[in-house]
Amino acid sequence: GRLTGQPAEGMMESSQAEIDVAIEQLSAGARRLVASSIGWRLEQLAGCSRELAAVAGEWVEAACRAKRLPAGSASRAEEILAGPVALIRQLVLMQQVHRQLARGELPRLPGRPHMVAGQWRVPIFPTPYLFDRLLFTGISAETWLEPNSTDDRDQVPFGDQLRRATGQTPVEPTVALLLGAGNVSSIAPTDALSMIFGDIQAVLLKMNPVNAYLGPLLEQALRPLIKADLLRIIYGGAEVGRYIAEHALVGRVHITGSGHTHDAIVWGGSPQEQQRRKANGEPILKKPISSELGNVTPWIVIPGRYSRSQLLSQAQNVAASITNNASFNCIATKLVITWRDWPQRQEFLGHLQTALSLTPPRPAYYPGARERFARFAACDPPEAADGSLPWTLLPEIDPAQRPELLDQESFVCVAADLSLPASSPETFWEAAVALTRERVWGTLAAGLSVPSSWWQAGLRDRLEWGLGQLRYGTIGINLWPGIAFALMSPPWGGHPGSNLADAQSGIGFVHNPYFLHRPQKTILRGPLRVLPKPVWLAHHRHPEALAWKLFQLDCHPSWSRLPALFATALRG
Repeated sequence: GRLTGQPAEGMMESSQAEIDVAIEQLSAGARRLVASSIGWRLEQLAGCSRELAAVAGEWVEAACRAKRLPAGSASRAEEILAGPVALIRQLVLMQQVHRQLARGELPRLPGRPHMVAGQWRVPIFPTPYLFDRLLFTGISAETWLEPNSTDDRDQVPFGDQLRRATGQTPVEPTVALLLGAGNVSSIAPTDALSMIFGDIQAVLLKMNPVNAYLGPLLEQALRPLIKADLLRIIYGGAEVGRYIAEHALVGRVHITGSGHTHDAIVWGGSPQEQQRRKANGEPILKKPISSELGNVTPWIVIPGRYSRSQLLSQAQNVAASITNNASFNCIATKLVITWRDWPQRQEFLGHLQTALSLTPPRPAYYPGARERFARFAACDPPEAADGSLPWTLLPEIDPAQRPELLDQESFVCVAADLSLPASSPETFWEAAVALTRERVWGTLAAGLSVPSSWWQAGLRDRLEWGLGQLRYGTIGINLWPGIAFALMSPPWGGHPGSNLADAQSGIGFVHNPYFLHRPQKTILRGPLRVLPKPVWLAHHRHPEALAWKLFQLDCHPSWSRLPALFATALRG
């Protein structure tokens, strides 16, 4: 998860008087929102799209300065893709769905839902609105709803959130506190949009001190929501967050941070108080609480025969999942799990080490990174003039000797190689699934590499069994599960079943533009080798130019933009 800190240099902490005024204004905005028409909400979304197009360049430059990414760095593309591109995708999807709602129609899903063993499976990507089928060839996603979400096989799987949005279920005007994430710039604004237009709540966003510099730019991008008193942005550290969470006029809290932050807000400041309150079922904060709190993200390589190009591509995908955003992601791969007797194991790990070594190190911009590196790598980090840390894959770890690598999220550029003994590929798969359920902390996301042979009849049944057993909100097959976050059509959050006393990766889902009822997990699928080369791979040769072309296409959809975009993609 993301850690807490003090306000960024130059950012003033919001006073209690400013916060009180903001909450009063949002209370009026919440009443207006509950009474508003779908058409009025659509106007606010369209206005945000226009404002975002004007401020996107400044947003990206500010993030690159803060993360010390120089001109020409391939890493700059990440700030485009995980910033303005993610937000514009969400805005486009929301506008398309709201247009349908305004006509009295249900949301048009990307594919026909079907039920398997009492569980809805809903195609969620590629979307019918953007150029997804052309831009993401071979990539698809399907969201599984919780079993028995509805007993009616003919009922389209929409639920209470859609009824709230369309006024069929009465909604109490609510001001919600959103504690923003400090690592990825689109998390806070996309969470805010989910809460405003999905949950029908006005939002007070407290910026994380690490990226508080983005606050004024987000105010510009979301200006229509500010003007309509649906959103306010304030600044400060933990005490400011605590004051707002306990405010009488704040009816809900959404936490993006670490599990420690969550427990301090919900259960009290000291470990002793937390333990006592959990035992007695007496949280300090007695309000609806949702959250996204991080993960020890595994990547399971199912053994089988991979071609050299497939093996190389999968290693590069795992490397990208480690190095993206300098590894300050709750979905950065932390455990690479392989079969000890897999004949291609050493070849795969060699490709992975090579891909990491060819990726330039990044300044460790997140507070506390050097201390966490020393702890999880079990060695002092080297000194570097730019403050960078080396990509580190710990070989052949023993969980009994290094339990913290499975129990705790390091939130730094340290991953571990974990090999499992097993009598066959099938028993390895069973052991890997059991390991993640019983020993690996978190419920947010997991990656899988699946050889072509496992899509055949006999092994496919074993694969499907394992997908059902894995307790993660997103599972990426042959793809980094973080891609699902940026696509925006899949719901995003931890696997259901957590509670306030044991929140794991969090409670509830954000995004969910189609208003799906009780999501359980999303299965993101891709080929073993994506062509042309994906823009998220670290060794793409023109990622920044391609990322901006994707943004412009989403802002101004036009067939005329595709030739230049494809030409840049093919040069990757």
